[in-house]
Amino acid sequence: MMSWAPKRFWTDVTVRPERAGFAVLLDGRPVRTPAKAPLILPTEAMARAVAAEWDAQEREVRPERMPVTRRANSAIDKVTPLFDAVVEEVAKYGGTDLLCYRAEGPAELVARQRVWDEVLAWAASDLQAPLDVTSGVIPLDQPVESLGRLRKQVAACTPHQLVALHDLVAMSGSLVLGLAVTHGHLTGAEAFALSRLDETFQAEIWGHDEEAAEVADLRMKSFLGAEIFFLLCR
Repeated sequence: MMSWAPKRFWTDVTVRPERAGFAVLLDGRPVRTPAKAPLILPTEAMARAVAAEWDAQEREVRPERMPVTRRANSAIDKVTPLFDAVVEEVAKYGGTDLLCYRAEGPAELVARQRVWDEVLAWAASDLQAPLDVTSGVIPLDQPVESLGRLRKQVAACTPHQLVALHDLVAMSGSLVLGLAVTHGHLTGAEAFALSRLDETFQAEIWGHDEEAAEVADLRMKSFLGAEIFFLLCR
């Protein structure tokens, strides 16, 4: 059975300044979110990116091909009314950050994971949030002061920025990596590669699985899309 998709009903896509930001109009009618709220974008750059996605739709509207629009919808419909809860959800990754849990072996993997030390050193110096490192999977209690400072970084985001940070953190398993991207310390590609260090090592030993590689490629594209969305907030 074929799934139903809405048809393109507009001819022109334009961007208009609004008091609170920028709106995207289809034949002069403002776009709304799925919850029927006005889709007001915080920057002209984001509005033009959204407009380009709508203009690129051909006979049928394909939301999966509109990542900027979908994240903008989430910022308005989901994050804004639940801002504090989303902050807590993202901030809690600091207590179980991927970079703090190292393998006990083999020696080559242990050596490779030391590259994470540089990012943790950045968090300690630039964010004033040093975190402890352990081997194995036994939970490690991190310094309360550091977790508090990391939470303040998350809470300082706008709803649109928080959407991007949420995706960066959830997909990498690391609050530090997510913040490193949003602060410009790492590119999205660098952070994604660091988050998949273990998987890359295992693939080198056991061989590459095509299905797993396809999934990883999709995740990387989404991760880089989150980076782009954050940059569009500026």
